[in-house]
Amino acid sequence: MVVKTTIRLPFTPEIARAAEPFYRKVAHVVPEIEWPVHAPYVVAINKLKAERNAVILAHNYMTPEIYHCVADVVGDSLHLARIAARTEAKIIVQAGVHFMAETSKLLSPDKTVLIPDATAGCSLAESITAADVRALKAKHPGLPVVSYVNTSAAVKAESDVCCTSANALAVVEDIAREWGVDTVIMTPDEFLAQNTAKKTAVKIIAWKGHCEVHERFTPADIRGFRKADPSVTVLAHPECPPAVVAEADYAGSTAEMQRYIADKHPKRAVLVTECSMSDNIAVDFPDIDFVRPCNLCPHMKKIGLQNILHALETLTVEVRVDADIAARARRSVERMLAVGKTPVAA
Repeated sequence: MVVKTTIRLPFTPEIARAAEPFYRKVAHVVPEIEWPVHAPYVVAINKLKAERNAVILAHNYMTPEIYHCVADVVGDSLHLARIAARTEAKIIVQAGVHFMAETSKLLSPDKTVLIPDATAGCSLAESITAADVRALKAKHPGLPVVSYVNTSAAVKAESDVCCTSANALAVVEDIAREWGVDTVIMTPDEFLAQNTAKKTAVKIIAWKGHCEVHERFTPADIRGFRKADPSVTVLAHPECPPAVVAEADYAGSTAEMQRYIADKHPKRAVLVTECSMSDNIAVDFPDIDFVRPCNLCPHMKKIGLQNILHALETLTVEVRVDADIAARARRSVERMLAVGKTPVAA
């Protein structure tokens, strides 16, 4: 279902004044000529979400006017999942893609979870089905299945534990230790599995799913950045091919990239990931020169201010998950969230 967006709102002097604090924050990355289009929605969304007792969870790949001007919580998939599990808001608006909204619904089953555009999908989530997971388990009996959060609830329900790019290594080693095995099945991202396997003695059986953004990067791209400026720091997402990761100075999740930038503060950096990530970090680090290899996620870019406002106005599109699938999928996600936590003494 694709929802119609709200009719374009006017940019008035009152709106300009109310939106000025937001623009001061993003002026470094949002052209002044574009702001009159965004400002009325920024003001309307912030007003309406307070009235609705709603929270907006925005992934790091959202555009800056969403990420910095209307979102209540921003971060990678792991952080957003944790917040979804404990938010007190009645309504969650997922500024991200559909599997993220499903994950929020799994962890907050009593909340109303909205996705501004239900067609905002994911090439990874679409690369594997629940039947595929059942076939893998039949082919490799006795091995646990680790599934990336970039999957449908139905796939999560057939899996033993989920992971994100931030905790894939910890999850793989934890589940192998718990099951007493030296091999695990990991779906659906082949490159994340291969990059994780390089860091552990656990053997990983991978599925051949790829992110349509990250798979396009090549080692030649990285060498090109370095040729243009040998001093540039290259950070790559682990959904990139292993040959790309090998050329980078650092590889990590979007949250880990942010921490690296904050800690190391390079003069010039290139983030080998979705394009909006650089814009969002540049807001907080205007003195760092970000080279922008602009690979856009077409699914993330279906989410905009207009359909976020429409979602809040109409409480659509609501995300629902079959009760049986939800119960089994929730266990996999909660199992992931428990990794790394110190058990409470009895």
